[in-house]
This record gives sequence, C-alpha cells and structure tokens, in this order.
Amino acid sequence: MVVSLVILLTGCKDREITAYRAPKDAPAVTAMPQSPATDTNNLPPGHPPIGGAASPGGTDGMTQMANTPVPTAGGSDLTWSAPAAWTPKGGSSMRKGSYAVKRDGAEADFAITAFPGDTGGLHANINRWRGQVGLPAASPAELDAAVQHFDGQGLHFEVVDLAGPSGTRMLGAITSFNGNSWFFKLMGPDALVAAEKPAYLDFLKTIKAP
Repeated sequence: MVVSLVILLTGCKDREITAYRAPKDAPAVTAMPQSPATDTNNLPPGHPPIGGAASPGGTDGMTQMANTPVPTAGGSDLTWSAPAAWTPKGGSSMRKGSYAVKRDGAEADFAITAFPGDTGGLHANINRWRGQVGLPAASPAELDAAVQHFDGQGLHFEVVDLAGPSGTRMLGAITSFNGNSWFFKLMGPDALVAAEKPAYLDFLKTIKAP
C-alpha cells in the first residue's frame, strides 16, 4: 500500500497543471421586429418624414418607430376655427388638433401636426403622403405641377389632393410658421374626402397666427 501511494503521488507531481479562463458565451442578440414601411405619419404617423409611407388608412405613422421620440414644434401655436360638423377628438403628443369628419355613414380623420424645420422638404413630404394612399413616388416636376398654392391670413399654404387606387383620398396642406412646418391632413374614403374639400379649404382660410 505504501509503495502504491508513493508511485501515485510521484505521478501527480509529473503532470503539469494548467489553469485557463474560459471565455463567456457572447450574449444573444435579439433582432428588433421591423415595422412595416409607414411616417412616418404618425409620425407622424406622421410624420414627416418619419420613414416611408404608411399603409392606407394609417394615422400619421403613429405605429411607426414607436420607441423613437419625435420632436414636435415648440413656441406659439397657430389658431383656427373648425367646421361645426367636424367632431373634435382627443389629442395626443403628436397632434396639435384632431377631428373626426363624418358623412353618410363614412368617417375620415383630420390631423393637425407641427414639427421643427422643413422636415425633409416639400417633395419628400408629398411623396410620403402619396405612399400613404397607395401611390408611387413622383418626380419633383410632377409634384410641383400637382401642388396648389393658397394664401390665407398671413400664411402661405401648399395644398395637394391625392386619390389612391384603393379608394383612399387625402387632402394635405403645409405651411411654415416660426421655423416650424405645420401639416393639415384630411384622410379617408374617396367620396367623403372629395365632398368635404370645400369645407377643408374654408378651414384653411381660418388659420392664423395668435
């Protein structure tokens, strides 16, 4: 027994004991789910331009980039008088004003938003709106030809009327005030929005600086 123990201890001494540090497994990286291309309006949507176009019937890309804060315009706000038939809706951090526009059992959404700067420029914003009603992007020349210019109470508006292939229509207007871009967007069923166009244009005439 003694001889066996000596041999065993001698064998252990002859072995080299090496210590090493095993690298930890790298933490698993989970890809964040990507939202469908939308405002982009919501932000924006939408909003302006917050990504691509929203699916028809979307609301300002509100579902887009949900975890990304979007700065809204600061400073004094514009004022307006909405048609009596338009129903005010609850506000949100993205909207300066919000109305439900109803007629013959159909309903459209009217959103007023404002953001710092030019938000990408006129062409980018109109092409974003085109995507929201299912239209492809247009060239700068085509966009310029489609824009109607309107002067209200000290404000200049650029107005577009966009009808998409799926039966969605949008009336959109953009104006600048105190370094911010203001957006006035009526979006809903084609026939309803077309019928509300005179009231929409009359609404733009009421907008003024405080």
